[in-house]
Amino acid sequence: MKSKIATAITLGSCVVLVGTSAFATELVYEPRNPNFGGNPLNGNYLISNAQSQDDHKDPDRPEDLYKQPSALDRFTDSLETRLLNQLLTDVGNGNSGELITDDFIVQIVDNDGVLTVLVTDRATGDTSEIVVSGLNPTN
Repeated sequence: MKSKIATAITLGSCVVLVGTSAFATELVYEPRNPNFGGNPLNGNYLISNAQSQDDHKDPDRPEDLYKQPSALDRFTDSLETRLLNQLLTDVGNGNSGELITDDFIVQIVDNDGVLTVLVTDRATGDTSEIVVSGLNPTN
């Protein structure tokens, strides 16, 4: 009797194993990423998920490098430009002049038609000299 029960259990387990192996199929790898052969329609979904999870900021992004100047900075730049234009107009009338700002010193001298512009950087002390000859301020 014990041998019949053991045979029945063995036979039953063999039938279960054979029956389940009949339903098994081959596993096939299908990539999701289009870079590795997946469906190209998955690309937008994958990139949007990656970008939504990215919390690192690039310190060298061009958007972060430019700072919008304040209204006071724009006004100061406009005023300095206007004063330089007025200084050059005065040189055209035969006058010499000087403009001192926070960043530089501009000295303009007209010696008998030879215009000398001396620009001094106040932060470093470097100077640049521009000499233009052939000017006639009396015209």
